[in-house]
Amino acid sequence: MLNFELYNPTNLIFGKGQIEKLSTLVPKDAKILLAYGGGSIFKNGIHEQVIQNLKGFDIVEFGGIEPNPHFETLIKAVAVIKAEKIDFILAVGGGSVIDGVKFISAAVNFDGDPIDILQKRLLIKENAMPFGTVLTLPATGSEMNSGAVVTIEATQEKLAFGGSALFPKFSICDPTVIASLPKRQLQNGVVDAYTHVMEQYLTYPHEGYLQDRIAEGILQTLIEVGPKVVENPTDYALASNFMWSCTMALNGLIQKGVPSDWATHMIGHELTALYGIDHARTLAIIGPSLYQIMFETKKEKLAQYGRRIFNLTGSDDEVAKEAINQTVAFFHTMGMDTKLSQYTDDYSKTADFIVNRFNERGWKGLGEKQLITLDKVKSIVEMSY
Repeated sequence: MLNFELYNPTNLIFGKGQIEKLSTLVPKDAKILLAYGGGSIFKNGIHEQVIQNLKGFDIVEFGGIEPNPHFETLIKAVAVIKAEKIDFILAVGGGSVIDGVKFISAAVNFDGDPIDILQKRLLIKENAMPFGTVLTLPATGSEMNSGAVVTIEATQEKLAFGGSALFPKFSICDPTVIASLPKRQLQNGVVDAYTHVMEQYLTYPHEGYLQDRIAEGILQTLIEVGPKVVENPTDYALASNFMWSCTMALNGLIQKGVPSDWATHMIGHELTALYGIDHARTLAIIGPSLYQIMFETKKEKLAQYGRRIFNLTGSDDEVAKEAINQTVAFFHTMGMDTKLSQYTDDYSKTADFIVNRFNERGWKGLGEKQLITLDKVKSIVEMSY
């Protein structure tokens, strides 16, 4: 097992009615920026609950944070914080709102041009404004990690950043909030979490036996509850296991001591930036093609995955190949189209565009062994058409 450090200071408050604890979690006398997205929190009653449980606090509201939050919007929030002398941020929403708040938190006291946080992938280790979250959409695990992804609309770039100063101080996770979510968002959440696990699990055999078993447990749980929770979001057993699986998929635990990949995400981000395709759906497009192009380097782990998750039998080659097929079948069960041509007619130059962009950034080798070269990226994207 590889050496590792495990640091996660987020206070996770999980279960029914936990929003009632909000006033005890926000620092006393804090002036709060209440940040949210497109306004669904008004329709599902979450906004009213937040306001009721923050009586006595000075609150300034900032709405309109997009899915795949835009740098240009978040900078406006930074200006509001400075003008209003705010000292705490509360993100009420899903992963996009929380990611956006992480950028706002980092940018408020940043010495320099905040766009550098994204374009130079800076690690934010200090001087971030404290923030908490009320999770309304399980998917990204952003409620219990220190990473985020933000889109620069002007350049059509979707870039990741993070740092130890960007953990939420607390996150309230009430599974009952998913009852009002559209099926598409629930489908996205399941596939997003599933692929988060795959990026940390589907590499090559190593000595992280416990990490493998935890990862496999999350995958099995998502396969079990995923299709059902889409149809029955008011079932608390389904909702709670779905939400907890999403958090566990990317709270840092299963990546400790083991290799990880993240190339599916890096390539998928470009499809979102170019075409506006939902993040989870870009992962369902790219992941299976990546497993096929990188088959020889991932074959042993694919075979383990096939045997343990899908109970497949046969040679390593047979099981590994069928495991990819089973993964695609699960994505289809979750309502995912898995080819780029099913989302846009203008796909013919996508591979060249992504390769050129990666080349400009100096991303010459992705994946757990940096073996996903630019030629491999091109093949992966073209296979995804």
